[in-house]
Amino acid sequence: MNTFLATFAFFILFVLAMAVGVIFSNKKIKGSCGGLNNVDGLEGDCLLCSNKKCEKSKAA
Repeated sequence: MNTFLATFAFFILFVLAMAVGVIFSNKKIKGSCGGLNNVDGLEGDCLLCSNKKCEKSKAA
């Protein structure tokens, strides 16, 4: 049980450190081609795939 608690605490601290890093970097979080960039109304270009949605946004 002690191993589980130590591992859980380590992961919580790691996630907290990543969250603080994102907050202080002051950059916008970006998605990938298959992620939220494919939802209508959201902005973003995909540089890795040849998705038609990405091509439309590049032409505009």
